[in-house]
Amino acid sequence: MRTPSAPGATQRLRAPTMADVAAEAGVSPQTVSRVLRGHPNVSDVTRLLVEGAVAKTGYRRTGLARALVTGRSMTLGVMTHESVHHSAAALMLGITRAARERGYFVSAAGTTSVAPAAVSAGIEHLRDQGVDGLVVALPVWDEEALEKATLRLPTVTIDGSSPSAVGTINADQEEAGRIATRHLLEIGHETVWHVAGPTAWKDASGRSTGWEKELVAAGRSVPPVLYGDWTAESGYRNGLILARMPDATAVFVSSDEMALGLVSALVEHGRRVPEDISVVGMDDIPLARFGVPPLTTMRQPFEEMGRDAVRLVLDAVERPDVERQHLLVEPELVVRRSTGPAAG
Repeated sequence: MRTPSAPGATQRLRAPTMADVAAEAGVSPQTVSRVLRGHPNVSDVTRLLVEGAVAKTGYRRTGLARALVTGRSMTLGVMTHESVHHSAAALMLGITRAARERGYFVSAAGTTSVAPAAVSAGIEHLRDQGVDGLVVALPVWDEEALEKATLRLPTVTIDGSSPSAVGTINADQEEAGRIATRHLLEIGHETVWHVAGPTAWKDASGRSTGWEKELVAAGRSVPPVLYGDWTAESGYRNGLILARMPDATAVFVSSDEMALGLVSALVEHGRRVPEDISVVGMDDIPLARFGVPPLTTMRQPFEEMGRDAVRLVLDAVERPDVERQHLLVEPELVVRRSTGPAAG
């Protein structure tokens, strides 16, 4: 035997609709729609009636309903690198906070590869979700592939480029390499070794170029490049190599994680930092100042870059005639205790 439902139980369980708002305000559903769309041809009295009815009924517009009205999903796509490293996390923090402040959700697709096929597949996945705009937070080399994947979708790149992008944000990686190397030369080191990031990464290449150019400009010898994969483990392996080279007195490492691993290997094998060998990292991750010794590094404002990317892409979404912008972010040398004058 069925138990009778209490009067109004069904109504209480059902989410309020636009028709409920219209009934409460004493207007038509079309009028409610015009008010919610911000239509100018609505009287102040009617607008107040509808807003009061919305508050009273608890009506909430769904994302789909909003998209049907505005032509937007209010969702921002982000193509990023699948990584636990500080740079990716800080960029995403800046992106999500700035998007939320503008009333947008964030949908992210990650990849462990910067190969064109992998990046294009991730972007296609985001396009299928109907995102309004896209931030590509990857150091993409293949501009043609990126151009094709982002066709007619407002896009901002971080450490990449695309001819049709509505904006680009690039840290001056070459200048970072030059500044780090110059610092070590200025405190008396004859030359500077270098642990680079993966060759497929545009930012790693830029840092290596800056390092080499600064040594050549100073008339110093250019040691062979050592390579890592951004991890502390790869830094440790390169530290074992440098520990066996007593003539190596200074090294610029392309990420702080690698630099911290490198310092660990050096110290374990009797090389003092900075008395025997000076080390400069890159990024200024939170752990850098807690290293033993605290790490000298090149700071990049990742969260600020993420915020700037959201501003550029959403400005273009909301105002299609906005001018294309290119932001070049200057790195900052943060001197701590892992660098010092050359011995002797």
